[in-house]
Amino acid sequence: MTSTTMKAVGLYKYLPIDHPESLIDVEIEKPTPTGRDLLVRVKAISVNPVDVKVRAPKDRTETKPRVIGWDVAGVVEETGPDCTLFKPGDEVYYAGSLVRAGGNSEFHLVDERIVGFKPATLDFAQAAALPLTSLTAWEGLFDRLGISSEPGSNPGRTILIIGAAGGVGSIAIQLAKYAGLTVIGTASRPESAEWVKGLGADHVINHFEDFVPQLKALGLESVDYIFCLNSTEKHWRNMAEAIAPQGKICSIVETDELLDLTLLKNKSVTFVWEFMFTRSMYETADMIEQHKLLNELAGLVDQGIVRTTVNEKLEPINAENLRKAHAMLESGSMVGKVVLEHFR
Repeated sequence: MTSTTMKAVGLYKYLPIDHPESLIDVEIEKPTPTGRDLLVRVKAISVNPVDVKVRAPKDRTETKPRVIGWDVAGVVEETGPDCTLFKPGDEVYYAGSLVRAGGNSEFHLVDERIVGFKPATLDFAQAAALPLTSLTAWEGLFDRLGISSEPGSNPGRTILIIGAAGGVGSIAIQLAKYAGLTVIGTASRPESAEWVKGLGADHVINHFEDFVPQLKALGLESVDYIFCLNSTEKHWRNMAEAIAPQGKICSIVETDELLDLTLLKNKSVTFVWEFMFTRSMYETADMIEQHKLLNELAGLVDQGIVRTTVNEKLEPINAENLRKAHAMLESGSMVGKVVLEHFR
């Protein structure tokens, strides 16, 4: 007889990660796909800063366990009646939607329009490290900053990636190099600088020091593009000074402080936000672009052009290991991605 319940990791209270109830093992109802939803059997998951933000302490209690988690690799178990892109047995990877139940569960419902076919050359753990960071990097570079994604199509153009050793930065370096940009990544520790150079960055500078003198030491007066993946307000003045006239800045990090946009006026600089969940949250008309992007990325992975950024694996998928993964991210010293695999 088929079970109607499934294992998951969830929360009732928003607590510090060292509290044993910050994430707990739960048994919840197994969902049924309708419309364009896929029911995916979860094989591996990855943890991102958004998981930490959503789980962070706040004065609220859930009546039912809240399941979070926005990076999944798995196998299609069932399809909704309106699905046209996938069939049962397909191996997939995706980042899910912020306004639906997350993927830290044995089975997960997701709209097929934001799902891609898993890269054939990767196992599930390696694939689970990619979706959220890759979509963010791709959309930030090619949709928001308007950089051409054609291989080698940006000779002589420069990009500064702030926080280049993290999950998004690790993919952004590889995509920017593929597109022909000269990449300057920021890092502050020897191990993170080594990671950034290993992914293909041409230069590494320190984000705790002024950018312009470091760029000048490299023979650069300014940069054409800036992709900010860390503390927008902290780097704002530095970015305004380093960006070239008519350059473009994209950030993925919200700010609690007001930003002085006037600093960008004389250079006619464009500033734009990137939020990977916009398409799925609002079910935009171009939502299916994420399906296409993940498939294109899978091709780049299988050709050896982009590599996965797993730096730590934990198993099985349970509350104890997820609490460990969250603590690793909260330490602020994480390089690459942490992945969990196998429900037991």
